[in-house]
Amino acid sequence: MSIFSENIRFLRDQKKISQAKISADLTITRERYAKYEDGRSEPPIEILLRISKYHKVSIDLLVSIDIRKYPLDDIVKLPGNKIILPVVVDSNGDNFIEIVPQKASMGYLNGYSDPEYMENLQKMQLPFLKNGKFRAFLADGDSMPPFADQSIIIGEYVERPEDLKAKKEYIFVTTEGITYKTFVKRNSRTITVAADNMFYEPYDILLKDVVEIWRYVRGILPQDYKPHYLPDEESLKNLVNDAKRSISNLENRLLNMKTK
Repeated sequence: MSIFSENIRFLRDQKKISQAKISADLTITRERYAKYEDGRSEPPIEILLRISKYHKVSIDLLVSIDIRKYPLDDIVKLPGNKIILPVVVDSNGDNFIEIVPQKASMGYLNGYSDPEYMENLQKMQLPFLKNGKFRAFLADGDSMPPFADQSIIIGEYVERPEDLKAKKEYIFVTTEGITYKTFVKRNSRTITVAADNMFYEPYDILLKDVVEIWRYVRGILPQDYKPHYLPDEESLKNLVNDAKRSISNLENRLLNMKTK
């Protein structure tokens, strides 16, 4: 039997309904449905969609994960048939926080809905972070400025782009990778984000490319970290203006030398 057949049998048993009842609800014959549960046949996509909607369980979950291992009430269902895995807890019921290294960011994009991949990630616990789903991301080099190399950036899961708050920091997991940015505004098909460094212009991310969003809640700096302090924004602007004036004066001098 396949994972899919085991899953739909399990879901039907959970609902305590017969094959005749569910096949009637799906508008197919009982014999046809029985073949799906027995693993003798695979449903076409239109029937697969009906089954997914009937049980309110995403297709990728139905066909790839043994859901008997994970309580359905602990699975967060997302728009577009995406899923985030159940909250993992220890024997005392305290939440684990998975740590995603930047070097494995593409692996995370391929495996965030795979229980085995998630189970193999390093985990930690922070007792003061409760009542939410949290995940940690490890900065590698200058991958997530302004955080230093080996900093741990912790985010709380954001279910919808509509929940984003302007001028707040988030970890955006996109099809291109993982990035830490400040949210600026939401547009019809994109979101505008900005880096902390004022010298970089804000840019847009297509909403269709956004896989997950995590609201920044904590940062853990590496051992022996020595902060380097930057001048404030006004001072930076003054430095830039001074530099521009110096360059302009130099250009004028060169021009005067050529005309003599």
